Amino acid sequence: MKLTLTRKQQEIFDFLIQNQDSFPHPPTLEELCVGIGVKSRGSLHAHVKALIEAKLIEAPERKQRGIRLTDYARQLIGGAENESSLPFVGTIAAGRPIEAVETISYMAIPDQLRTQKPCYVLKISGDSMIEAGIYDGDWVVIEQRSYARNGEVVVALINKIEATLKYIEQYPHEILLIPANAKMEAMRFRPEQVEIQGVLVGQMRSYSHKH
Repeated sequence: MKLTLTRKQQEIFDFLIQNQDSFPHPPTLEELCVGIGVKSRGSLHAHVKALIEAKLIEAPERKQRGIRLTDYARQLIGGAENESSLPFVGTIAAGRPIEAVETISYMAIPDQLRTQKPCYVLKISGDSMIEAGIYDGDWVVIEQRSYARNGEVVVALINKIEATLKYIEQYPHEILLIPANAKMEAMRFRPEQVEIQGVLVGQMRSYSHKH
């Protein structure tokens, strides 16, 4: 099932999925603002309206003031009992950077391939990480966070427009994004050019295609 959501809509949807059991009642618009760190209710309202139109959340009624997921949304994210569904957010180049993708569907991921924190799935394109055992066509599970230790494999957003999967080395005046392929050079950037969007925590492979 494919859904096309903007990043902010996806963030709201993910927040509702991940926190549906931690609220004593469905969250209000104000609680949602606080939860995802949005200052303006107005901008949030437009995103919530889009999610209502996509039939993913129910409009708050007088009796039920909170924002809740629809049955359709629950079906969409419900995997097998021993698996959890994660958003699949598209293909990322493990070679040259490509634009970050915003088409969302859900994949059932075994618990041992993910962490307890919010995660998402990307499909690998290219061979710049083959010496780390990450091949073209593999799926990787990424823990969503904005920091990493040196030597971790990260999803890096470059100049706010292009995403790539690389090892990271961070220094006060420079960030290196390093491929795992001896034929390719490290990419060098100023710290303000690179935004970490997550860290590799799991990997899957389909054996229906050859490497």
